[in-house]
Amino acid sequence: MSKGLRISLSLMLMLLFTSSGMAKQRSGMVTFQIDLKAPEDAKDVRLWLPYPVSDRFQRISDIRWDGNYSEIAVYREPENGLLYLYARWKGQFKRRYLNFSFKADAEERYVPLKESDESIPVEVRRYLEPEPPYVITDGKIAEIAKEITKDKSSILEKALAVYNWTVENTYRDPNTRGCGLGIVEKMITKRGGKCADISTVFVSLARAAGVPAREVFGLRLGKKDLQDITKGHHCWAEFYLPGTGWVPVDPADVRKIMLKKNLTLKEAEPYRKYYFGRVDEFRIVLERGGRAVSLLPRQQAEHVNYLMYPYAEADGEPLDFFDPEGFRYSIHFKAL
Repeated sequence: MSKGLRISLSLMLMLLFTSSGMAKQRSGMVTFQIDLKAPEDAKDVRLWLPYPVSDRFQRISDIRWDGNYSEIAVYREPENGLLYLYARWKGQFKRRYLNFSFKADAEERYVPLKESDESIPVEVRRYLEPEPPYVITDGKIAEIAKEITKDKSSILEKALAVYNWTVENTYRDPNTRGCGLGIVEKMITKRGGKCADISTVFVSLARAAGVPAREVFGLRLGKKDLQDITKGHHCWAEFYLPGTGWVPVDPADVRKIMLKKNLTLKEAEPYRKYYFGRVDEFRIVLERGGRAVSLLPRQQAEHVNYLMYPYAEADGEPLDFFDPEGFRYSIHFKAL
C-alpha cells in the first residue's frame, strides 16, 4: 500500500463519525499519583494541581483525592480563572503523597466554522494582549503577522493564514524537554520545539494580527485499555471567531505527525485540514490560557509559566515538573 493511500485511509477513518453525525468518544479513569519524597528534610512543601472541569466536549465526574497532606482545598486563580487543587505538607515527612482521580468522557472537538459581523466580546478582548515574557505581539512578531495577513480582511482568513504559516515554518524538535517553555521570541528564531512552543507561535501571531487566541493545556488519554500517560501532557490552541465562538487548532500535532510518519508538507495536507477546526477525542482540557500566572496561595517563584503539569515548591524552591522521576509523580489511564 502506498504512503499516500495510507494517509487517505487514515483521514477517512478520522472523518467517518463526524460526517455521519456521530462524535468519536473516549472514556476512562485518570489517576494522578504524586509522591513528593525529595527533599525529605523540607519543612514546607506545597503543590498546585490542575483541576479539570466539564465543558461542551468533555464530562469530568467522580473526582476523588486522598493523601497525608496537612491541608487541601480547591482554588480559582482570579485573573485567568484557572482552577486547581492546592495541597500543603507542613513539617518533615518521610513521604508526602496525594492521589487524585476522575472519570473523563471526551468527544472529538469539532466546530463548524461560521463567521458573522458580530464584534469581539469584551471578555474575549484580553486574548488580543501580550503576556510577556512568553506571548509577545510587537517587534518581529508584529512584522511577520502583518506580512502573512496583509491581503486578509476577516478574522477567519487571518486565523487560517497564521495557522498555515505556523505549520509551514516550525518543526517538532524531539530533544525539547517536556512540552517546551513556549517562549515565542526564542521560538521564532529557532523554529523548532514541541507543542507549547508551536502553540505559542500561533497564539502570538494571531493576537498580533487582531485575532483573539489562547493556549489550551491538556492531557492525552490512553489509546490502550490500561496505559501510563505520565508523558501525555499536550498543548494546542484556540482562536475566537465571531458567530462561532472558540475554534480549536493544533499545528503542533500536524508537525508531530509529519515527523513520526516522515511526511512532506504536501503529504500532510489532510492532517493540516483536519486540525483546523477540530481535534481528536484522545485528550481532555486541564486549563485554558494563562501565562506568567500568580497562583493562590501565592507561590514563592515570581510567576508560573503555565499550569499544565503539577507544580510544587519545597521550602520556596520550585521542583522540576518536566522531570516526573525527580518530582515523583505518575498518571495512569484505565478505559471504561
